[in-house]
Amino acid sequence: MESFLPVVYLSILIVLLSGTTFAILRQIFKTRKVETSLSRLQNKLKNEKGTAQEYYELGSIYLDKKLFAQSINVFQKALKEAENEESENTALIYNGLGFAYFAQEQYDLAIRQYKEALKLNPQYVTVINNLGHAYEKKKLTAPALQAYEDALKIEPNNQTAKRRAEALRKRLVTS
Repeated sequence: MESFLPVVYLSILIVLLSGTTFAILRQIFKTRKVETSLSRLQNKLKNEKGTAQEYYELGSIYLDKKLFAQSINVFQKALKEAENEESENTALIYNGLGFAYFAQEQYDLAIRQYKEALKLNPQYVTVINNLGHAYEKKKLTAPALQAYEDALKIEPNNQTAKRRAEALRKRLVTS
């Protein structure tokens, strides 16, 4: 019995170390993949004109890295290219641009971008949620609640919209 206890402890330790090693390696490979894409896109777009998709990918990477000013510039280039290419994914670009403005607390500009995205794709629930959040930040409770309710009409099980709409309804009742 006494020799069994150290084996159990060592087994548990090995399992924990293996799990930690796996998580670390996975994160390393994920980071390397992102950095490789970043480098490839920066080099390509520095030397030649890119597609709307390439600018969008670069802008998204900048967003992930919280480089909002750079992402705004790149998303604006993506919009120019999308006009030339008649890209069907232009709503995605407007959403990314809106998110970058939102992150810099430029809520009016964010709202404008989200509305442009909705003109192109009125069923884009993520944009509707983002629009509601921007309205909340501007303390525009009624339009924010309307945005969340619109999102729930399209996607009734949207947890973000449910949670935020409920909180706003409570706020309206108590005020």
